[in-house]
Amino acid sequence: MADRQRAFTGTKWEKAYGYCRALRVGDVVYVSGTTGTNEAGELVGVGDPRAQTEQIFRKIEGALAELGASLNDIVRTRMFVVGSENALSVAEVHGAILGDVQPVSTLIMVAGLIEPEMLVEIEVEAVIQS
Repeated sequence: MADRQRAFTGTKWEKAYGYCRALRVGDVVYVSGTTGTNEAGELVGVGDPRAQTEQIFRKIEGALAELGASLNDIVRTRMFVVGSENALSVAEVHGAILGDVQPVSTLIMVAGLIEPEMLVEIEVEAVIQS
C-alpha cells in the first residue's frame, strides 16, 4: 500500500466530519469538495458564483501544491452548483483556469450545499506527471 500524505486547511468541517482537504496516494492527488471560504472560514463572494469559483480554485491550487502537484496535473473535476442560473458563470471560470489542461469534467445541479450562501463546491483528482 502506498504511503498517504494529507493536506489540511483547519476548517471546522475537516475535524467535525473526519476528512482532509487533499490526499496523495502515490502520484494521485484527490481534493475533497471545496467551497469558496477563506482562511478565516468566511465565504468569499456571497451571491456571486464566479467569485466563489475563483476562490475555490485558489484553495485547490494551494492544496495541490502542498502535496507536490499543480493545476496542470488535474485530470478530473466535479462541480456541484446550486441553481441553473449559476452554471454558466462556474463553467466559464473553470474554462478560464483549466482551459489548457482540459480535464474530464462533470457539472451537477444540486438543491443546496452545507451552508445556504454557498453556491458552488468543486472536487478534483490530479495525477502528478513525472
